[in-house]
Amino acid sequence: MNRNIIMQGIAFFIYLFYQVLILKNIVLFNTAFCFLYVAYLFFLPVESNPLVLMAAGFLMGFVIDMFYDSLGLHAFACVLVMYVRNYWLSLITPQGGYDSNDTPSIATHGMQWFVVYTIPMVFLHHSVLFFIEAGGFGMFWFTLWKVVTSTLFTSLVTVIVQYLFPSSRYR
Repeated sequence: MNRNIIMQGIAFFIYLFYQVLILKNIVLFNTAFCFLYVAYLFFLPVESNPLVLMAAGFLMGFVIDMFYDSLGLHAFACVLVMYVRNYWLSLITPQGGYDSNDTPSIATHGMQWFVVYTIPMVFLHHSVLFFIEAGGFGMFWFTLWKVVTSTLFTSLVTVIVQYLFPSSRYR
């Protein structure tokens, strides 16, 4: 258990530094942003306490907000996603259920389950983030386009990370 907490802490800082140092400057066609840091939150164990999940989401989002100067947008979006996460996981429970300390990953549940798990969560995160950033629905279609392209970009990079670093290596 203690080793798992240390590995989670190391993974937290790896995702954080990668987001802040590299992905902050990568934007495709001025619309597609990659917020890979949410993948850290998605890969937390399934049986985690919801309050711990929301605290981890707040902490990750707050630190990202400090680097992005976004005044709590990332923190709010992460806490909301962590609140919804357990409900979403209960809706898409595989037939055998989840094992204790099981982590959502392609290796444990397969590609189809992982895509069904990840894309709606990333879409929710990006929708909240971009629509609050836009200040409403005045630029609805452009903001929706940013949400869709960023969701696809972030989800693609998340799947690539899953294949590059299988969960047994860093958990």
